[in-house]
Amino acid sequence: MPEKNKKPKFRLFSAVLATVCIILVGDAVAPTASIGNSQYVWWIIMLLGFFVPYGLISAELGTQYPSEGGMYTWVKKAFGEKWAGRVAWYYWVNFPLWVASLADLVTTIIMQMIGFEMTWPLILAIQIFYIVLVSVLGCLRISQSAWVSNLGAFMKFAFMAGLGGLGIYVLCTQGTANPIESWTDLLPLMEGGKFSLAGLGFVSMIIFNMLGFEVVSTFADDMNNPKKEIPKAIILGGILIAVFYLLPSFGIGVAIPVDELSTDSGLLDSYQILLATIGASAGLTKAIIVIVGGLFIYTLIANISSWNFGVNSVIAYAAEDGTFPKSWAKRNKDGVPYVVSVWTGVVALVISITGIVASQINEDISNLFWTFFSLSLVTLLLSYLPMFMAFLKLHKKGPAEQNGFWIEGGKFKMYLFGILPFVLLVIALFFTLFPEFNLEMFEYNWPLIVGACIAVIIGEFMVLGAGRHKTTKKPQESPTLEA
Repeated sequence: MPEKNKKPKFRLFSAVLATVCIILVGDAVAPTASIGNSQYVWWIIMLLGFFVPYGLISAELGTQYPSEGGMYTWVKKAFGEKWAGRVAWYYWVNFPLWVASLADLVTTIIMQMIGFEMTWPLILAIQIFYIVLVSVLGCLRISQSAWVSNLGAFMKFAFMAGLGGLGIYVLCTQGTANPIESWTDLLPLMEGGKFSLAGLGFVSMIIFNMLGFEVVSTFADDMNNPKKEIPKAIILGGILIAVFYLLPSFGIGVAIPVDELSTDSGLLDSYQILLATIGASAGLTKAIIVIVGGLFIYTLIANISSWNFGVNSVIAYAAEDGTFPKSWAKRNKDGVPYVVSVWTGVVALVISITGIVASQINEDISNLFWTFFSLSLVTLLLSYLPMFMAFLKLHKKGPAEQNGFWIEGGKFKMYLFGILPFVLLVIALFFTLFPEFNLEMFEYNWPLIVGACIAVIIGEFMVLGAGRHKTTKKPQESPTLEA
């Protein structure tokens, strides 16, 4: 592995853009907009109750315990290898599921751009190309592929701000497809003017839109001054993320009635409707849809590219501890755990091929994006639960690095920051798996419930066998932070 001083450095500007690229995900905008007018109040609640504590906790743990192992390292220091192994398993298994869901979304976007249905062999070929491409990018350090995430962040700014701007103009000139008829329309847990717990299922979508701060901490070894740059990247990136999530969600809400919104094609549908509403010609609308679709597809590549190094590093650490096969700890000459990226691509390919074949056999299996995305969401949320408890335990011990970021305040603030996000995660998980309290719910949600149970069972078997592949080489820790 090259000496540290020979590595290309990852500067604050790139770190901020990488933070935006990691957390600001265009594929989650339409599902979030499906919440309806109450999404704005939900955003305020989740920004204060989850986003702020989670961001500050990530900044503290990332600078007090700097390591490419990120969340795995923090949980291991607090609760040992088995709990860290669970985190690594859920963290990884969500990734190929997410990659497969985005591969399906890419083909949906392309069909919207060209205006006709593609044959399944062509769909399969495009999905294979997407998965292979992001897997290859996963073999690069974040500092080597910084241009991908930088460009991706700017492209996200462009098409999300464009959708928000169109929405504001149409609202001011012609009204909205989802008018606010009563103040109760803005309230969470209200449906048709009546109290309903079903709204808690929306919590998971908003939390998903906020996840990824801990990935930034895995870039510490590529930064000049991580103790200052990581907190700044999280704070500045967080502000941009909040603004650029609300803009497109607002634009979609203006364009499409909630009950007609598609979770996979809603973003481009909204552009098309808003452009038609302001009187744009068919040719101009088509050109803009092609441009926006192209930008959207690139951001789906950049998103995975930004996540790759963080996820792969966590899994390499777990492999060195024996939770995963020891070959997964292998790194290339640049220190990147490339075997993890290869296996992620292989599993994503199997999932995509299985989904396409199943949809040809059974036409009822149509929304593969939402199927894969939902299971990815559940496993991802599971991986974060131990992190907040680890923060409470590690914070009690006091600072590990004198010059690292530290959350000031008394015990009440510490427990509030650790427990509130934890509780919100538990609520999000429960109501994602069980959105309604009736037997009919199992008729449509049983694949997600069964898939989640299988993931948990496999994870427990892996944890029970942790250590059987343990290497003699210790995980590479980032150097002590300098003043």
